[in-house]
Amino acid sequence: MTNKKSAGDLRRDNFVRLANNRVNRAIRDIRLIGNLSNRATYAHTEDDVRKILKVLQREIDAVRVRFTGSGGSKDADFNLEA
Repeated sequence: MTNKKSAGDLRRDNFVRLANNRVNRAIRDIRLIGNLSNRATYAHTEDDVRKILKVLQREIDAVRVRFTGSGGSKDADFNLEA
């Protein structure tokens, strides 16, 4: 008797493995962004904060759209000017 997984099972295993890794990495990186709020170490403006939060929310919204099948995503890098 063989224990071969179906293609659907393999796709599910890949999804779970990658989702766990990527979501945990995103959580870690978001927490690191939160560390930038330390005014004793970093200088930032309210405009900087607004821009960061806006782009993060935009990307979360784009992920939601992709999972619900309502459209695609536009890739854009984020860059604050010094």
